[in-house]
Amino acid sequence: MCASVLVDIRKYDGSLSAGWTAVRLGEDEHGVWLGTARGVPVRSATGGWTSRFAYVTLVPRGEWWTATFCVDPGPEIYCDVCTAPEWSPNGAVLRMVDLDLDVVRLRGSEAHVEDEDEFAAHRIGYGYPAGLVSKAWQTCEWLMEACRREGNDVEPFASAYRYWLGLLRPPPAVRGTALAL
Repeated sequence: MCASVLVDIRKYDGSLSAGWTAVRLGEDEHGVWLGTARGVPVRSATGGWTSRFAYVTLVPRGEWWTATFCVDPGPEIYCDVCTAPEWSPNGAVLRMVDLDLDVVRLRGSEAHVEDEDEFAAHRIGYGYPAGLVSKAWQTCEWLMEACRREGNDVEPFASAYRYWLGLLRPPPAVRGTALAL
């Protein structure tokens, strides 16, 4: 059975970065997979928006990142560098601190880093400790290599995510029999 999960992402000072409700799809060797339907309201410090396309998010165990895999026309992969995500005792709330750096791979393109300027500003404004800065850059560099298009065999970035996306977009012949997000 799929359970709702409140995703609560904060900035280093505790202010809201983003928050929405996702559905727990399942778990595998890579971590916990969440699904978010198109049109889900997302709260943010600037007011919010609604999700423009459906996506699945991987929450790995003990790592300083999450990875989102979108249905077309969204970006193929969107990784957030963050503190290691933490689950509430009942698994209904997922919390992490957004460390600004994002690794994005658009369809047909190579991965690139976004929001380096925001990271630099928050490093000073929020007073990121040296260890946090080092871990964030180390994680970002690892994600850049793992998400590269050419010769990529690093899972879940190579193909494992496709199974979970398939739960959101079943083939036309079986539409209505799969999970409705």
